[in-house]
Amino acid sequence: MNKPFRFAVQAGGAESDADWRDTARRAEALGYSTLYLPDHFIDTVLAPLPALAMAAAVTETLRVGTLVLGNDYKHPAIVAKEAATIDLLSDGRLELGIGAGWMEVDYTALGIPYDPAGTRIDRLEEAVAIIKGCWREGPFSLAGEHYSITEYDATPKPVQQPGPPLLIGGGGRKVLSLAAREADIVGINPNLRAGAITADAVQTSLADHTREKIAWVKEAAGARFEEIELQIRYFLSTITDDRTGLAEMMAPGFGLTADEALESGVALVGTVDHVIEQLEQRREEWGVTNIVVGDDAAEQFAPVVAALDGR
Repeated sequence: MNKPFRFAVQAGGAESDADWRDTARRAEALGYSTLYLPDHFIDTVLAPLPALAMAAAVTETLRVGTLVLGNDYKHPAIVAKEAATIDLLSDGRLELGIGAGWMEVDYTALGIPYDPAGTRIDRLEEAVAIIKGCWREGPFSLAGEHYSITEYDATPKPVQQPGPPLLIGGGGRKVLSLAAREADIVGINPNLRAGAITADAVQTSLADHTREKIAWVKEAAGARFEEIELQIRYFLSTITDDRTGLAEMMAPGFGLTADEALESGVALVGTVDHVIEQLEQRREEWGVTNIVVGDDAAEQFAPVVAALDGR
């Protein structure tokens, strides 16, 4: 049986308090389930956790989440406490997305060592264990290669138990296997192994690669695969009557044909009816039901949300 669709908006910056309040309230009014923020330092995005706390405070039902926190930027026990605080004060509306970190210019700007991907993913695995330990009742300890926790009983505890939904995304087998074992929501992303958004990253989102990534998740998840919500953040998301013309204009810059671009795992382009049909097909084939678009596309996709949300 297919899982129901759920739709989210990923926002970024805001010029004022009023602007951010409007962004949150608009997402809620348009029927989106969740408002997400990324976590970067070299652009104009807001600091995600305080901004999400404010978004939750000015809405009633909107869920708020990170897409995603860079694990290397903050100790996981601190992340767990701040996340539990937001979950408590929002009456259980937080989704915590966390990743290994990928954008090399962030690391350079902050003077943080940009370790090999395998090291960053190993550190993320320990971080996930710490976050889950913080959210459970009673003290816990962890003696890892990267972190050490001794008889720590974190407070507050989150409203959602055993904790807010944990979101981990990625484009490589190791991180997706970790997500399959530990996360409630698994993001099927481009492979950002270059530390930047490149043509290579876009090419790893082609349809065949997307199928392969989902197969990795399914293999690593085993029996718990049916409990996982698969997510795609659609970076090219446009409602248009001329999907071919748009693709022909953009695809060559990434070394793709128009058809490859339109069928890739990060593109959602066409009329409202076509997009609805494509999402239903991808749910059947890929099992993807958690759909994320950028804030600039939220109004355009509102009819799609109205047609499919919860169905």
